[in-house]
Amino acid sequence: MAQALDSIPANQPQASILCRYVNATSKIQVARIQNIPNWYFERVVFPGQHLVFEAFPEAQLEIHTGMMASSILSDCIPCEQILAEPAIELQIPSPLEAVLSQEKAA
Repeated sequence: MAQALDSIPANQPQASILCRYVNATSKIQVARIQNIPNWYFERVVFPGQHLVFEAFPEAQLEIHTGMMASSILSDCIPCEQILAEPAIELQIPSPLEAVLSQEKAA
């Protein structure tokens, strides 16, 4: 299940990027970004869950893997390396276009 989350601060001059992280482990993880001024991002990511979020290219996604009553920093990923795939634009005809194309085919 994909989850879109909080946007980045609007007062930042640089462009943002869309990122995606997948928890491919069997453990609960916490994804955190702390290196962007005036913005703190932290979300729980369950096993198999996809996390989709907006960030700045220089952001560092920290992955903390949960253990009993503790967590370990298991990875630090530059957000530039986990860019989300560009969305595929669907060509959906309007109802009128659908009727006209059916009449043409008949």
